[in-house]
Amino acid sequence: MAGNVPEYSVSEISGAIRRTLEGNFGRVRVRGEITEFKRYPSGHLYFSLKDEGGKIAGVVWRGSVSRLGLAPENGLEIIATGKVSSYGERSSYQLIVERMEYAGEGALLARIERLRLKLAAEGLFDAARKRALPFLPDVIGIVTSAQGAVLHDIRTTVARRFPRRLLVWPVAVQGEGAAGQVAAAIAGFDAIDGRGAVPRPDVLIVARGGGSLEDLMAFNDEAVLRAVDACRIPLISAVGHETDTTLIDFVSDRRAPTPTAAAEMAVPARAELVADLAHRAARLTSGLARLTQTARLRLDRTAARMPDLPSLLATARMRVDDRGERLDRALPGLIERRRAALLATGRMMPSPLLLTGPGRARLDLVASHLLSGLRQALRDRRARTDRARLSPAPLAAMVRERRAHLNGLAGRLESLSPMAVLERGYVLVRDPSGVAVTRAADVRPGSRLELTFADGVTEVRAVRADSSQGQLDL
Repeated sequence: MAGNVPEYSVSEISGAIRRTLEGNFGRVRVRGEITEFKRYPSGHLYFSLKDEGGKIAGVVWRGSVSRLGLAPENGLEIIATGKVSSYGERSSYQLIVERMEYAGEGALLARIERLRLKLAAEGLFDAARKRALPFLPDVIGIVTSAQGAVLHDIRTTVARRFPRRLLVWPVAVQGEGAAGQVAAAIAGFDAIDGRGAVPRPDVLIVARGGGSLEDLMAFNDEAVLRAVDACRIPLISAVGHETDTTLIDFVSDRRAPTPTAAAEMAVPARAELVADLAHRAARLTSGLARLTQTARLRLDRTAARMPDLPSLLATARMRVDDRGERLDRALPGLIERRRAALLATGRMMPSPLLLTGPGRARLDLVASHLLSGLRQALRDRRARTDRARLSPAPLAAMVRERRAHLNGLAGRLESLSPMAVLERGYVLVRDPSGVAVTRAADVRPGSRLELTFADGVTEVRAVRADSSQGQLDL
């Protein structure tokens, strides 16, 4: 029985399985979600594709990475195109992938929407972050493919509207590595300082032609969007056709429906500017002419209403001469009239003797009355004095009365005298300025004091003062 069973080596079985897999399946398209994704230093990509019922290992050789069509990552649902093969050393089979594509637009749109919500929450789409475009840039930076009609359209449009210097940074606009090249180009333009041979752009245009949603995915990449947000140069996005919308349109400062429209946004039309300047110059010239004419008419009307200045001066001069002549004639006559009136008034006034005579008589009469009164008063005072000498009793009584009153006042004064207090053993303390010192707290050690006793004054110096116990050492 054992002799009828064929015998194979391990290598023969592995090779047979490999030929069977590759012969029966050939090129296949496998749909699944990427997991366990790894990028090795050799450049090969290793991952697994899984769905609800199973999982298959996959590999992308280094030479096929640039032709994949998208950047693989964990959680991405794709359709992988390749062939099934086996790896005999591990007794496993795997899918050798040559190309990847997103598994339908629904998966792409869901991925884009998740990224849009994330960036919107961070504020990358806020209108406040948008920068204004320069009116007439000197240098325009362009990020696009070196081939195709996009670059040609931008060049011809700028040359037609207003020729400017263009700096082109050629990049891949789709496929593996496109997003990284676009992000690097934007960051590279922003890093130019303008002090070297390469000028710094005043505005950037990121553009590409139309395509499917998968073709435009490089402009929905998070690295590109963050490079646009970090760029300090105003940026115009022009990706796809008019109806195409990518996330870069939300982050950029301006969104153009086409590359040609982006060039029109970047530079104004020279002919339109020249026409506008000519129109403004014509309006300015016309306005100045109207203003000049109006001012001239106003000046003429004002001049017509003004009097003749030479005639006014001549009339005023004649009036001055006439007034001067009349003044020369009137002043001597006025003086004569005033002198005549003064003389007439002097003749009419009475003599000074007549005016002072009655007053002098009244004054002599009053003086006579005063003199006789004084004499009578003197006689009366002498008579009272003589009577007082004759009777000393009233005078003695008055003296006794005055002496008693004086003694009473002296007693009261003696009771109030500070010397009486000093006689009882008290001392009056004063500082050198003569102010009485009544509290020990007012005395400083070393202070000079005057002590007044009943029989004299003594100067002392304070050694120690204790205000809390009321003690003073001298």
